[in-house]
Amino acid sequence: MADNSTPTISAGKLHSKVTIVTGGASGIGEATARRFANHGARAVVIADVQDEKGREVAASIGLHRCAYVHCDVSDEAQVKSLVDHTVRTYGRLDVMFSNAGTASESEQTVLDLDISALDRLFAVSTRGMAACVKHAARAMVEGGIRGSVVCTASTFGRLGSDKLTDYTMSKHAVVGLVRSASLQLGKYGIRVNAVSPGPIMTPMLRKVFGEGPGVEKLVDAMVSLKGGGRLAAESVADAVVFLGSDESEFVTGHDLAVDGGFIQQQLEIRLLRRVLEAMLDVRLPGYNDNDGNSKHYRNRPVN
Repeated sequence: MADNSTPTISAGKLHSKVTIVTGGASGIGEATARRFANHGARAVVIADVQDEKGREVAASIGLHRCAYVHCDVSDEAQVKSLVDHTVRTYGRLDVMFSNAGTASESEQTVLDLDISALDRLFAVSTRGMAACVKHAARAMVEGGIRGSVVCTASTFGRLGSDKLTDYTMSKHAVVGLVRSASLQLGKYGIRVNAVSPGPIMTPMLRKVFGEGPGVEKLVDAMVSLKGGGRLAAESVADAVVFLGSDESEFVTGHDLAVDGGFIQQQLEIRLLRRVLEAMLDVRLPGYNDNDGNSKHYRNRPVN
């Protein structure tokens, strides 16, 4: 797994840039905050609701270049305050990594869809994402900054699912947001992109799968790209650094999958399954079964 430390910085891909990372206290957000600092960001503002963890991450990066701000992205006023505070403190905003999100509370199949639970998930993962894009873009336009906004989508934004309908919907919505915002903000020189992580053992995924070597083997089996170690949060963080840097100055409206071949493998598995079921005129056991076995989790969220 990639190194999670924060070494002495040199002039890097984000030299002198002011950045915000929502959901930055753990998982992909934490890894990205560290990568931003490693690549020379002048300021990294971590926003989260996990106050103790957020302060610890900021302190470990260095309070001279990293700060923690409590922000519940489901509250637009808090998002606006976060952006305003960053601009007021550091004079500008160059990169917004809108990463905060949450998982389904239950299986959430269509026939048993809990609309209240859907609303709670959308408040964070969809409305919160939109608020971050809106207020970051406003700050960049007002400051004349040709900035970059990166949103965390998901491989579930490319696929359907036999359950977790609200989560799948929310990630499709994020991709739609990115594509629309990129068209609308291009005239200001602002780029908007997404990253779609594959199966990574983040704290959110551990809540779904649990812990243990069996779980790690199951997650490893979900990717087709082998031999390079386990897909990690740092892999996604590197992609976010690229999208936030001037190296991607002509990349906008793009959803970059960092999934080790997960999406393509899922498509091939589903196609093969349908072909075999048609040829044999049977229903094969697998991810559509609701028997409580480990196969039942193959379509759980992966980030």
